[in-house]
Amino acid sequence: MSMAAPSVAANLAAVRERVAQAAQAGGRPASAVRLVAVSKTRPPEAIAAAIAAGQLDFGENRVEEALPKQAALAASGARWHMIGHVQSRKAREVAAADFALVHSVDTLKLAERLSRAAVEARRRVAVLLECNVSGEAAKSGFRAVAAADWEALRPELAQLLALPALDVRGLMTLAPIVPAPSAARPYFERLRRLRDWLAAEWPVTHWAELSMGMSDDFEAAIAEGATLVRVGRAIFGARA
Repeated sequence: MSMAAPSVAANLAAVRERVAQAAQAGGRPASAVRLVAVSKTRPPEAIAAAIAAGQLDFGENRVEEALPKQAALAASGARWHMIGHVQSRKAREVAAADFALVHSVDTLKLAERLSRAAVEARRRVAVLLECNVSGEAAKSGFRAVAAADWEALRPELAQLLALPALDVRGLMTLAPIVPAPSAARPYFERLRRLRDWLAAEWPVTHWAELSMGMSDDFEAAIAEGATLVRVGRAIFGARA
C-alpha cells in the first residue's frame, strides 16, 4: 500500500531537517550529504510523490524491479541507485541500466563482469565498493574489519582499480543491527578510516563517497562522514 503524497512530503521534510542538523553538528553543510530515498517495493506513484516534493535520488535493490520504474518515470529527472546485492549473472543488465551509481560491488568477480558488460555497451559505470567492516558472516562485501584485512585486499584492489570501464567513487557498508544508533557509529568510523587509507594508497582514484546509514542510524553515519544515506521507511513508511 502506498502512502498519500502529503505524508511522503512531510516525512521527506522531516528527514531532510534531521540530515541538515546532523551535518551541521559535524561541521559540514547539509549539501555535503545526499539523501537516497530507498524505493524498493514501492510503486511508481509513491516515488512520484517524493519527486513532487523535490526528491531525485532513489535506491533500488533489484534491476528487474528498477527498470519498469525507470521507464515509468523517465521524464522526471530522477537519479537511480543500485543499492542491493548484484548477482554476477545480472551484471550485464545492471551495466546497461540507467543507474547513476552502483553502491554494492562486493567482489572482484562482479567488478570484472560489470566492466566487461560496460565495455560492450560502450559506457562507464560509477560504483562503490561494498565493505564488510563488522565481520558478520551473513554480510556481503570485501572483508575490512582490521588493518590486516586492508593489507590483504591489495592484490584484488589493484586488479579492480585497473578495470577499464568502472569509475570507483568510494565505499559502502551496512552496519549491524544494534540496540541504539550510537552503537553503529564505530562501524561507520571504521569505513571512514578504511576510505582514508585507500585514498592514501591509491590517490589517483576518487574515494569521496561514503554510502552508510539507513532509517535507524543515518545521523550516526553522518557524524562519521557519510556523503550518501539510504533512507526508506522514514520516508515511505513501513512496508506492508
